[in-house]
Amino acid sequence: MASLDLAALREAVHDPAQVKTRAIDLHANAHDASHFLLIPQAVVTAGSAAEVGGLLRASAAQGVPLTFRSGGTSLSGQSVTDGVLVDVRRNFRDIEVLDDGARVRVQPGVTVRALNARLARYGRKFGPDPASEAACTIGGVVANNSSGMNCGTVDNTYRTMESLTVVLPSGTVIDTGAADADQKLRALEPELYEGLAKLAERVRKNPDSVARIRQQFSMKNTMGYGLNSLLDFNNPVDIMAHLIVGSEGTLGFVAEAVFRTIPRLQHAAAGLLVFPDLEAANAALPALVQTGAATIELMDALSLKVGQALKGTPAVVKDLAVRDHAALLVEYSAGSAEQLAELHGTGEGILPGLGLSAPARFTGDARERGQLWQLRKGLYASVAGARPQGTTALLEDIVVPVPVLGRTCRELIRLFDKYSYSNSVIFGHAKDGNVHFMLTDGFATAGELDRYSAFTEDMVDLVLAEGGSLKAEHGTGRVMAPYVRRQYGDELYDVMRSIKQLFDPAAMLNPGVLMDEDPLAHLRHIKTAPPVAEEVDRCVSCGYCEPVCPSKDITLTPRQRIVTLRAIESARLAGDMALVKELEKDYDYESVDTCAVDGMCQTACPVDINTGSLVKRLRKDDAGPLANGAWNAAAKHWEGVTRGASLALTVVDKLPAAVIAPPNKAARAVLGKDTVPLYSAELPGGGSVRKRPTPAGTVDAVYFPACVGTMFGPAGARTAEAGQDAQGQDAQGQGVQGPGVQYSFEQLCARAGLKLLVPEGIDGLCCGTPWSSKGMAAGQSTMREKTLAALREATRDGELPIVCDASSCTEGLRQAVESDTPKPGQRALQMVDAVDFVADRILSGLPSHGKLESLALHPTCSSTRMGINDALSAVAGAVAERVEVPENWGCCAFAGDRGMLHPELTASATAKQAAEVADMGATAHASCNRTCELGMTRATGSQYRHVLELLEEVTR
Repeated sequence: MASLDLAALREAVHDPAQVKTRAIDLHANAHDASHFLLIPQAVVTAGSAAEVGGLLRASAAQGVPLTFRSGGTSLSGQSVTDGVLVDVRRNFRDIEVLDDGARVRVQPGVTVRALNARLARYGRKFGPDPASEAACTIGGVVANNSSGMNCGTVDNTYRTMESLTVVLPSGTVIDTGAADADQKLRALEPELYEGLAKLAERVRKNPDSVARIRQQFSMKNTMGYGLNSLLDFNNPVDIMAHLIVGSEGTLGFVAEAVFRTIPRLQHAAAGLLVFPDLEAANAALPALVQTGAATIELMDALSLKVGQALKGTPAVVKDLAVRDHAALLVEYSAGSAEQLAELHGTGEGILPGLGLSAPARFTGDARERGQLWQLRKGLYASVAGARPQGTTALLEDIVVPVPVLGRTCRELIRLFDKYSYSNSVIFGHAKDGNVHFMLTDGFATAGELDRYSAFTEDMVDLVLAEGGSLKAEHGTGRVMAPYVRRQYGDELYDVMRSIKQLFDPAAMLNPGVLMDEDPLAHLRHIKTAPPVAEEVDRCVSCGYCEPVCPSKDITLTPRQRIVTLRAIESARLAGDMALVKELEKDYDYESVDTCAVDGMCQTACPVDINTGSLVKRLRKDDAGPLANGAWNAAAKHWEGVTRGASLALTVVDKLPAAVIAPPNKAARAVLGKDTVPLYSAELPGGGSVRKRPTPAGTVDAVYFPACVGTMFGPAGARTAEAGQDAQGQDAQGQGVQGPGVQYSFEQLCARAGLKLLVPEGIDGLCCGTPWSSKGMAAGQSTMREKTLAALREATRDGELPIVCDASSCTEGLRQAVESDTPKPGQRALQMVDAVDFVADRILSGLPSHGKLESLALHPTCSSTRMGINDALSAVAGAVAERVEVPENWGCCAFAGDRGMLHPELTASATAKQAAEVADMGATAHASCNRTCELGMTRATGSQYRHVLELLEEVTR
């Protein structure tokens, strides 16, 4: 490979800093979701189609390979390279809805979930429905011709795509939807234009080629190039556009695409049908398809055995004595309840004739449907998460004609036994003849690679003998590139080689992907996963965590934090201490300092990893005895600490910013940015003490006001009383504090006739989150013991519920309570968030009242993790006529004091949400956690308050 000229790459982009070559940038970005690993020479964050064109030209001129990466969820090695890696995830996120939702123009960095969220208001959705929809992006969807559980070959990417704006390897940009697109392609790329026309003619004149293409693309098929485009379209520009679909980044870059959308069906019913064996399940497929089933998912006997151990598994599986059984998860969907009843009624009508092993029924209940889908979707997580340390999970997919699916699955199981691959579950989209299976192994030693090679050869023979395709959904990638010729034959393989030559004569765009003459290419560059930390060793690098991570656009994502640790350990094992030093030099800031430890990654992770737990432990390991001692002393004297912080903020609030800034910045320079917070103007004065007199009579709940209410005073009041405006400022523009959430919650409870008891010594108590997030173990233990003892006394040993008024503190208290093992005869302590408490105990009894016109609502990471966002929305709905949660909502990353230590983190995390909030023009803004309110106030310039403060005001 030619040496890289970084200057040429930097000239191709607006800011030279977009080209990164630090060791941590290269290794953190090297990994996608596949089992392959190559380390790029440079990582470039492209900002526009013009920049991509310049990068393509620079790459070709140097003879250095170039590969595009967006979501990085591909499983076949499509987005790894040892050349130039171009990141198109951070930018290219625009969505333009057309024709009232019937069509949509979208850029490659948009996730499928984000696109569907935008389309939902129009009653429409994106056609492809890949299982990775939370993280996979439109760029990868187009590159892999994605489909999914429901769409089959009817609504996949190829069928729903109308036009593309593509940047060709030469740098030429073509919008294939433009009226003059065909003429423009002929004028600017004459060799490509004429070559595509000649290839189409060549294929059409060969009956064998036509027959093979029609047969191959009658089923799901992402093996090789989409040769069906040579038959389906006449104009070279349309052929080109559809060849780009499924080309895996080897022919050009898709800067945006226009798709037709499909109706979003709101009603669904599902049922699990258990059969005596695979053949019986296979035999039932035609009848089930005939009933109009939208989805039919297959699970083999091993899948059912694995599923029996999953939490919430339905009794029909949990109580089954599994032998050779197989199951089909069948779901019907419709636009109305009446249509749905008719569909699943037809389905239930054929059940008696299917020879089921257990009774079955269809249910529209959301909870029951969720359990069924958790069984299906939990298989991958269960097997991958339980694999031995240091091994890799390899997820494959194949497709065969539906009539031979059962026989093929049985032969696959025989191959698993032959090659001693245990826990190789088979599951997938039975309606399409498409199944997935998993292999777990080290794939490192000669013996392991020989075994994998022999298995692959037998598997290839099996699938091709049945008239199937070696890749249905996951793309050819590197894993099946050596087998494309075997599947299509010499003639069509030569057509594919000609296509590549026409588009990319320098062969610099993603080489080694989709076609490879090396018969052993799939055995090279397989990554290893050395054990690094118990909290994260089960990570499969899927990337599902990345869209919800607040640091994704500024430093590292959870996946990148983990793979960088693995890179450090791999370098250490290899004796490359220079690389270890280079990676560790930047790891603290990129990974530890700028992690919000918000736990949102865990909500998206299929193997239940909370990378924040790892970061907390790393902070704990780094914390010296001096810091630990200081924080332990703070835990013992927390009342004084919080009152001191309150007093300091009150004093600072009265001083001009010009007086505060210089010493504050000097202290940060001397003591460190991760030690001294940066003051900013939106910070309020200090708050008040939390203690309250003990009420007389029967108490309904123990109230634990969060200590952030003492340190940070309340936001400005909404009402214009006493000369205040809607943002809580007086006529001179000075902040005027509102009553705060403690007062508001107490008032709401008093009106409802509910008595609250605030624990004795509350001003010295805390949930413990400040200590756990910083890794200060001694102080955390001290505070936990103090707080739990006080709560046990206040609740009469668990008799009363405990209510907290800040969601992150509620979560912290829950974790403290869960760590408390009740003594014999003791009850477990019960933690409830104030929002949940109000929704459950107060909301229905509120008198009729006026509402605000609109409310911008910010759920928090803790409200999401605790599952109380429905309650939050219900309370918000009692405050305003229209409640809007931004589509770009996410963790604000203020994270206690993290947003003050590293304000750049919060700025990055909230940038897109803040722009969306500004466009809303909402009457008021609310959340359910004081520090998150501060973060969103800083981000948007609008005053965020606790939703219970607003509820108390509108119901006075």
